[in-house]
Amino acid sequence: MINIHIFSCRRIAAAGMVVTALLCAAFARADETDSAVKAAIVKIYTIHDVPDYYNPWSMKGPFGSTGSGCVIKGRKILTNAHVVSDKTFIQVRRYGDAKKYEARVLSVSHAADLALLTVNDPAFFEGVTPLDFGDLPRTREEILVYGFPLGGDTLSTTKGVVSRIEHQTYTHSSDSFLAVQIDAALNPGNSGGPAINDGKIVGVAMQVISQASNIGYIVPVPIINHFLHDLEDGRYNGFPSIGVVMQGMENPDMKRMYKMSGKQTGMLILKVLPNSPADKKLEAGDVLLSVEGHQVADDGTVEFRPKERTSASYYIQEHLLGESIDLEILRTGEVRKVSLTLDRSLDKDRIIPLDQYDVMPSYFIYGGVVFCPLTMNLLKEWGPNWRDQAPEEFVAALQNNYVTEDTDQVVLALKVLAADINQGYHETSNWVITEVNGKKVRDLKDLVHIVESSTNESFIVFKNKLGNQIVLDPKKVTESAKQILEIYRINSDRSGDLRDPAPAKM
Repeated sequence: MINIHIFSCRRIAAAGMVVTALLCAAFARADETDSAVKAAIVKIYTIHDVPDYYNPWSMKGPFGSTGSGCVIKGRKILTNAHVVSDKTFIQVRRYGDAKKYEARVLSVSHAADLALLTVNDPAFFEGVTPLDFGDLPRTREEILVYGFPLGGDTLSTTKGVVSRIEHQTYTHSSDSFLAVQIDAALNPGNSGGPAINDGKIVGVAMQVISQASNIGYIVPVPIINHFLHDLEDGRYNGFPSIGVVMQGMENPDMKRMYKMSGKQTGMLILKVLPNSPADKKLEAGDVLLSVEGHQVADDGTVEFRPKERTSASYYIQEHLLGESIDLEILRTGEVRKVSLTLDRSLDKDRIIPLDQYDVMPSYFIYGGVVFCPLTMNLLKEWGPNWRDQAPEEFVAALQNNYVTEDTDQVVLALKVLAADINQGYHETSNWVITEVNGKKVRDLKDLVHIVESSTNESFIVFKNKLGNQIVLDPKKVTESAKQILEIYRINSDRSGDLRDPAPAKM
């Protein structure tokens, strides 16, 4: 018995040595992976200059911010769009390096809050192994987030667990896409840093819920891959839309009214947007039953992995513009299969553009009256509580924010630059202009066209939704135009997108 006991102890000791060796090897591999990841992490320094949408010919002035990113193949740096939006100057610095290099933006998806940068100096990329991409993580899986948050200047690493995967509103764009919720600590400066699992990128740190503790979100791999694949032809097109407005069908009487069987589920199509992929193929009153063979639930969700659900737009947003998509609908009790060509991007559905970046506002000044389109950027000029502070009519328009047959923009008479010619209108502001000289206004370009083709008429009459009018004499407008611009120190009576293109050189 004694000999057997000694032999068993020896076997246990040997096994312990093997386990220890394996653990040491595992730790060594983990350290090696961690070192390789750290070498690819980048701190980003950006100077921004944001347009003033209430004075759309001017800027608010430069300010700086920092963010994070990582090196991927092709000598590119992956980060958030909001880290470099409205940039005037960008520098990057590698982990462990003191030198900053000037960088430039290659491509941006403001919708998905992603951007690619590069550095012209090849020395920046020397000795860096680009990071590869992993798969969409699963709930309860651990990930590491690398970046340069506020509180110090050196690289920070935080560990977290994936707690939820579903569609969320991306703060940068106000659009909804797949997002991964994590409990790793994220702070300003983390934005754009990679979320890593097993040495591979599974997402990019994006945003947090400030009122909660350790609830952060990352842009997941499927959205990143869509962005990168979209760019393979050298041009970024964005995410497609089928062009419908839908409602859930959880009420049994509603389902019975639209002749749905007990096993059928889906979403009721309320409106088909003009010139969209669904135009003339789908109808109001159709029920969307499935997308690409995936059943749509009555609450508008689909299963993207066993027992995991998200918005039905998941299977639409997987596609690139120009691809086709297969739908199954119910029309007056009959199941039909429909194939659509996804030839329109999501942003074209809206009459009021959501958050815009890297563009100057559109405006047109006529007789001192400042005309512009209603945009989310303009609404936010009313401050962080803009939903309560902005004109109710503007905020209400967001509830039905879809193009129509005859309207592509909400056009405003934003304010009046006081002058003799506009006497009586000096307090006029925030009018929604519907007609000019009796002609319905489709968008700001249309308003400019109507005005400039009516200069031989005695009066130009702008009318709002209530029938109130601004009446101007076109001859007097022409005579006073230069003086008004000089008084208010404005270089042009219109934004660059409304100017005639330069004549082609012969």
